[in-house]
Amino acid sequence: MIADFAAAPSGLRSRTMPAATHSRTRPIFRLAWAVVIAVLLVLLLPYLLVPLYRVVNPVSTPMLWRWATGARVEHSFVPLERMAPALPVTVIASEDGRFCSHRGIDWREISERLEDADISEARGVSTITQQTAKNLFLWHGRSFVRKGLEFPLALWIDLVLPKRRVLEIYLNIAEWGPNGQYGAEAGSRYAFNKSVRALNAHEAALLAAVLPNPRRRSAKQPGPAVRRLAGIYEVRGAAQAGLAYCAKTVSASRQ
Repeated sequence: MIADFAAAPSGLRSRTMPAATHSRTRPIFRLAWAVVIAVLLVLLLPYLLVPLYRVVNPVSTPMLWRWATGARVEHSFVPLERMAPALPVTVIASEDGRFCSHRGIDWREISERLEDADISEARGVSTITQQTAKNLFLWHGRSFVRKGLEFPLALWIDLVLPKRRVLEIYLNIAEWGPNGQYGAEAGSRYAFNKSVRALNAHEAALLAAVLPNPRRRSAKQPGPAVRRLAGIYEVRGAAQAGLAYCAKTVSASRQ
């Protein structure tokens, strides 16, 4: 057979060899396309889910991970109107003072950080909308990759969802305890053994003070640093209540 192939015309040999090579590379191209399509679907999925969250109460990726690994999760979704009014106001005052006026990303705050410090400081600026995007679809930890995914998601969430709904989702999926407590209701019951509806202004400020790291900070047994922050946030919440106009219920706005 080898002799026959060698004796074959050169044109026939040139047509035969590329055909064999092409048949071997075709599965590789198919696999590459399948990987590209899968990655695109994963990237697009959050943008398809966000509009549903106008009416569907979501859960966070950390909650899903804990459920998948059999870890404990305490969570109960509570509408914003059934929360103590002090909590959303204090969280806005402590986490994102321009939440009601910016469009998902606080470009002014980022610009100020860039002027005063290096780029790593600006990378640490996160609005409530950005934190909602991270909790819903991304992972914890600082990285430029996560920020690159978080920015357009935050802009999309702000475009598609009302501000009040974004805040409601954030307060219901944020981690608020050291052992799987997610959302303000679970955090309130863990820290104060009461519903989030019954919180007073100081208790709301304590919860706001532990939001950045509820595994190291405690509203249940607050240390000096948490008590100091809570005092600052309580005063700030009272003084800047007008900045949280987008969080007020209809009944509250009429009073």
